[in-house]
Amino acid sequence: MTERPVLVVLFDGVQSLDVTGPVEVFSGAGYAAGDPAAYPLHTASLDGKPVRTTSGLTLTPDGALADAPRPHTLLVPGGEGADHPDPGVIDWLRENAPRAERLFSVCTGALLLAEAGLLDGRRATTHWAACDGFARAYPRVTVDPDPIFVRDGGVATSAGVTAGIDLALALVEEDHGRDIALTVARHLVVFLRRPGNQAQFSAQLSAQTARREPLREVQRWIAEHPDGDLSVPALAARARLSPRHFARAFRAETGVTPGRYAERVRLEHARRLLEETADGVEEISRAAGYGTPEAMRRAFVRALGIPAAEYRLRFRPPAR
Repeated sequence: MTERPVLVVLFDGVQSLDVTGPVEVFSGAGYAAGDPAAYPLHTASLDGKPVRTTSGLTLTPDGALADAPRPHTLLVPGGEGADHPDPGVIDWLRENAPRAERLFSVCTGALLLAEAGLLDGRRATTHWAACDGFARAYPRVTVDPDPIFVRDGGVATSAGVTAGIDLALALVEEDHGRDIALTVARHLVVFLRRPGNQAQFSAQLSAQTARREPLREVQRWIAEHPDGDLSVPALAARARLSPRHFARAFRAETGVTPGRYAERVRLEHARRLLEETADGVEEISRAAGYGTPEAMRRAFVRALGIPAAEYRLRFRPPAR
């Protein structure tokens, strides 16, 4: 079996779960594949000394970055320490990261890659709370705040903590197939696997809650009636506003248009039904307000990159 060494960069202020989540995936994949050495794991800090995580845990690396073996996959976690990175770590990344076949960041580890110039001209993501600042600080990077992970060639960036597990599972599936990745996911009691372009937040969380009660009531009604008439005129009538005034006020107070909000709610409702019920695709398409399976298929491909039927195959837990 081909060995794919993984090197994890450690630094003071690292988020411990950004490290341990993907490490557990790669370690578990080796055992699931019948070869514990499938992903030789090596951790390194700049000087080889222990680092203190944001939660106060101390991690002892295997050695210094300068002495680390050349990796197949270089994993760069995030954490508070990524906000003010050690220049030595950035210099090491700038010089050595391009030698890895795969470059993989978790959460704000993307900031370290960007600071080293490794994301210039690429599409990337990071934790939702850091995306605006990330985009302003690194205009050469195309920052996408929505997906849980983004792959651009040999460089992959992921959102917060659990998204690093999703990305690691995606890499394992790529290397060893779905069965091995599924075995690891079941062992860790996580789903295999959320698609990379799945939104970091649900529709209700990704949009702001409107300040005015009539608009909040419309938001609640949309969530409870995804199969209803969600056109602007119909929703405006519920808010007792003119369609033009309603559309302008809704966007101003929630940050998204009524149509975009309704689209997100419908997609989220359909996903939940596909994951949690045995209802047929046609029935779900009606319940989610799409009307036809073909309309739902197009919505899934547009938003998630896969049709609804494939989404169900991937993410509905196996029957017991």
